[in-house]
This record gives sequence, C-alpha cells and structure tokens, in this order.
Amino acid sequence: MRTYQQGRWIGVAIAFYAFIAIGIAEGGLGVLLPSILSTYHLTPATVTFLFISQIVGYVVAALTSSLISTRLGLARMLLFASVTLTSALIIYALTPYWFVMVAAGTLLGLGIGLIDAGINAYIVNDQRNANLIGVLHAFYGIGALLGPAVATALLLLGLGWRLIYLVFACVVGLLVAGVLWTVVHRYAPMTVRVTASDTNAWANLRSALRTPVVLVTGLFLLVYVGTEASLGNWAYTVQHIGRGIPEVVAGYSVTAYWLGLTIGRFSLGFFMQRLGAVRTLDISLVLLVGALVMWWLLPNQLLSLPWIGFALAAIFPATIWLVPQRVPTSLVPATIGFVTSVASLGAATIPTAAGWVAARAGLETIPALMVPLVILMAVLHRWLVRHSLRSGKT
Repeated sequence: MRTYQQGRWIGVAIAFYAFIAIGIAEGGLGVLLPSILSTYHLTPATVTFLFISQIVGYVVAALTSSLISTRLGLARMLLFASVTLTSALIIYALTPYWFVMVAAGTLLGLGIGLIDAGINAYIVNDQRNANLIGVLHAFYGIGALLGPAVATALLLLGLGWRLIYLVFACVVGLLVAGVLWTVVHRYAPMTVRVTASDTNAWANLRSALRTPVVLVTGLFLLVYVGTEASLGNWAYTVQHIGRGIPEVVAGYSVTAYWLGLTIGRFSLGFFMQRLGAVRTLDISLVLLVGALVMWWLLPNQLLSLPWIGFALAAIFPATIWLVPQRVPTSLVPATIGFVTSVASLGAATIPTAAGWVAARAGLETIPALMVPLVILMAVLHRWLVRHSLRSGKT
C-alpha cells in the first residue's frame, strides 16, 4: 500500500509538470509569432497554416486516447506523447523550411492532445485525486504564464525565436525523462491499464459519440479552448503591432493574462465549494463578457487581460469535473479523452479563423470576435445544465 501511495503521488507530480510543459509550449507561441511572421515573410492569414496543421494530430488524439491508455497504460502513452511533442518543438527550432514547420504542427497537436486527455482522465477517474482538478489546470496556467515571460525575456537578451523553441524542447524533454523513469520502475498506478467497465473500449467510444451531452460538451470546450488560445496567441500581436504598445509592456501584459488564469485556477476549489460548479461557470461567463468588452473598447488600459484570464480560469476544469455527473460511469474515460482532445481543435481552428479575419479587416477585429464566442459558450453551458444525463450535486 505504501508503494502504491508513493506511486500515486509520483503520478500526480508528473501530471502537474506535464501541464506546466504543455502550457509553456502553447503559451510561448503568442510572443514568438511576430518573429515567425518576419522570418518566413508571412501574413496573419498564412501563419495560421501552423495552427491548421495541428488539427490532424488533435483528431487522432481525440479518437484514440482512451484506446491507447487502455492498451498501454497511462505512463507509456505519456512517454509516446512527450517524445512526440519534444520532436515537434525541435523541428520548429531547426527547420529552415516553412512547410516542414507546418507539418511538425501535426506532431505537436498529437502530443498535446494525448497528454491533455490522458492526464485529465487519470485525475478525474481516481476520486482521491478529483479535488486536484483545479490545481492541475492551475499548473497549466503556470506554464502558460512562464511561456510568454521566458520568451519575452530571452528575446530582449537577443536570443532568436529558434533558440527559444530549443529551450522549450528541453523543458518537455524533462517530462520524457520523468515518465521513462516511471515506466522502467513500473510505478503503479501510472503503469496500470485501467478500464471503466467490461465493455470493449471501442464500444464505449462509440456510445460516447452517440451521446448528445458528450458532443455538446466537446463543442463547448472547443469554443473555450479556441477563445483561450486566440487570446494567448494574438494578444501580443494586437497590443504591440495593432495598438503600438511597447514590446516589453505588450509581452508582460500577455504574462498578466496567464497570471490571472493561474490565480483563478488555484482559487477554483474555494469558489466551487461555496458556489457549486454550475454557478461558478455562470459567474465566470458573465465576468468574461465584461472583460472582453473592456479589452475591445478601451484599448489603452492594461487591466482587461488579467481579468480575462481570471474569468477563463474555472471554465475548463469545472466542466471536466462535471463529466462523471453527466454521463454513465462506463463512458467517463472515453468521454474525457474525446472532449479534451476535440477541445484542442479549438486551439487550431479558432485562432486560424481569427487570423484570416484580421488579415482582411485588421488586428483590432480580434477582440471584437471574442465576445460572440463567449455568448455561444453561455448558450451551450445552459443547454448542458438542462440536458445532463445524470443528476448530481454541482
């Protein structure tokens, strides 16, 4: 029992670090995007091919994450995913060819999708870990905060964006080493192949895909992740290039955005205990609309981005926390694998669409585009509240 408990906490520690790593990999892109535009002579529209290329990887992760983890166990799936993600970042850093960098985006999408889906399922399925869901996503916020902060600092020191991606690859490489260590030493429960029922994993996946609550949850999280990623990817460009805000101020305003998200996620348990998950989501969406309108209509202030981050903080982890209350127990692993990986599609599709619009109508359209997305999220959230398959305390 002592060995199992030790292994459980090793698994939790690796889960937290994995979310820091993917947060850094995703969060740093927004600050590096203008440098990539300049290196490859791109426009806001053509650079979005880098986002589009991630879609194939996210789709594969969405359809296979629960199957792979059932067959291989979490640790081996995380090892494969972290190696894939590290390889993508190294290719980003080294290739002189834009089309190769675009192709590597598929590996990045696959790696992040599998890590995200596998670890969310691991935390939520073990009720001893369920109270850690907000903290887990706070560690993503820490990584997403560190990404632009480190990228801004290294750019100011004269390092090119390629060297910065090598730094990010080293960060993810530590995850590879940690997961490999658990595989070699066979630390439970990460190496255990867990199934939620006697039903075949393919049958569970098919059942999940036929469940309206699962599909709407996936769409809700897709819009959420797309909104979060659009802000992370484009806020620096909007602030610095679109609005003429100095480079340092623009860079650290994006850091403030991720700081707000991180603070919100560390305080998530406090709000969920007092308000419940559904009411916390209601309040978050109202705050988010107000903060986005402020960023759109009052461009010279610097308070809206951290406010936006704080308002976004609860939405993803609270929705994942509600999954076991909304679907049958046998469908929870397949549902979490599907919705988290499909949500990652939002990180590719919505920033891409925003880039296309900005290329034609100007960067200032990006803040305006975020408001209807949040309104759509509010509509989907209320539908889920009314149509959940299983009732429970929320």
